[in-house]
Amino acid sequence: MIASFFFRRTYLVVGLLTFATGLLAQTAPVTAPRTGQPGKDVIWLPSPQILVDRMLDMAKVTARDVVLDLGSGDGRMVIAAAKRGARAVGVEYDATLVEVSKRNAATEGVSDRATFGRADLFQTDLSQATVITLFLRDDLNLKLRPKLLGLKPGTRVVSNTFSMDDWEPDDLIVLERNCTQWCSAMMWVIPARVQGTWRIPEGDITLSQMFQMVTGSLRTRTGRAPITNGRLRGDQITFMAGRGRYSGRVSGNAIEGTVTEGGRTVKWTATRAVSE
Repeated sequence: MIASFFFRRTYLVVGLLTFATGLLAQTAPVTAPRTGQPGKDVIWLPSPQILVDRMLDMAKVTARDVVLDLGSGDGRMVIAAAKRGARAVGVEYDATLVEVSKRNAATEGVSDRATFGRADLFQTDLSQATVITLFLRDDLNLKLRPKLLGLKPGTRVVSNTFSMDDWEPDDLIVLERNCTQWCSAMMWVIPARVQGTWRIPEGDITLSQMFQMVTGSLRTRTGRAPITNGRLRGDQITFMAGRGRYSGRVSGNAIEGTVTEGGRTVKWTATRAVSE
């Protein structure tokens, strides 16, 4: 009887230990990332939180946005975007960092809006994003650039520190206070594609495009005028031609807007001559 009691107690203790071990395995913290640890394309370097917040400010992130962070590391950018009400997605190749991010999002109470997945950022579908954030390298940004330029006009792309080569940013910030490293960011707004010939009631407009910069000429029955100060910001286009200041919205193969000349403002429209 004593032996029977001893074995029953032993089985109970072993069972409790097994249960406790399983519970600890489920709740044990995932190892925190180390600054400088190697990854698939870049080493992991944490962005200063002050810069994370300013990058989201640059992009004017709201609850209407879908934010995609490429190379999301420990999830801080995604979590900050989710706290603004955005639907935020982190793409990270390191499986451990994905788990760290999920734990961090749960701790911050934003798991319903912040999701993370293990994937190669160059193989990821970017089409649903309204804002894309990056902390890569110049060469990786350049490799990614053609894919970014194919996104919907108006999509905002914000990069910590690193550029897009000869594609000049639309906005630039440099933090001079409360930041000691990785203190600058650049933003590009994906421009509409306007290169080509556009018909207008008075003649035609020929546009050449270099990213968001636009040049060309306006031809009417009375002559030809060069286009100057041409610029795109998403689907919004502005330029000067002769004495007229043109502004309009590009929607596929049509442009609608206004032209101001001599204190008088009238509507103008243009239709793309050949779909490009």
